[in-house]
Amino acid sequence: MTAEKPGARRGRGERVGLSRQRVLDAALDLVDRRGLKALTMRSLGEQLDVEAMTLYHYVPNKDALLDGLVEQVFRTAAPAMDRPADWREALREYAKALREGLLRHPAILPLAASRPAVTQATLDDIEAFLRMLTDNGFPLGRALHALNAVSVFTIGHAVMEAQLAVDAHESGGAGWLAALETERYPLIARAARDRAGVDDEERFTFAVDAMLLGFDELRAG
Repeated sequence: MTAEKPGARRGRGERVGLSRQRVLDAALDLVDRRGLKALTMRSLGEQLDVEAMTLYHYVPNKDALLDGLVEQVFRTAAPAMDRPADWREALREYAKALREGLLRHPAILPLAASRPAVTQATLDDIEAFLRMLTDNGFPLGRALHALNAVSVFTIGHAVMEAQLAVDAHESGGAGWLAALETERYPLIARAARDRAGVDDEERFTFAVDAMLLGFDELRAG
């Protein structure tokens, strides 16, 4: 038996202990470090020390890889449904976990905002959520509306948080707003000085709670 040369990459047919999950984990790590544009089958193969063609045993094409990245982030929120007995708490925990997952991986935000959930794992999670909501009195259409509304709002809020970073004294920053003419903008200036309504997590939680109250009111109406 011939020993493998140090640093030699495995060939096309060699599985080297890979799995779909390991490929997706490596892809997410690469995107976190280098951005979405850096993700190619070749760059991912280099990270895993295999030929790019080996990856096609686990993800049939680039679209499947991108769908898998969306799955990675959404699946971090799925366990939230398993803990609470109350549907409101389940949706609240789902929204919180999804926001945190998206903000941990901001490079994935363009995918989350533009690609539907189509993998078996994400569809399984959607099916479970819809079952929970319909078991709690939601007609199927309104159950889907509720889940989509929470998901879309959470993604949009995370996009805003990741992209709208303004220094305190830049236009729109807290210091800039606090210095506005108080006769014309007394409430805006006071809010900026008092730091009222500027906490991202507080605003997010407030909006999710408002949605849940509305869903409760309208779920069977």
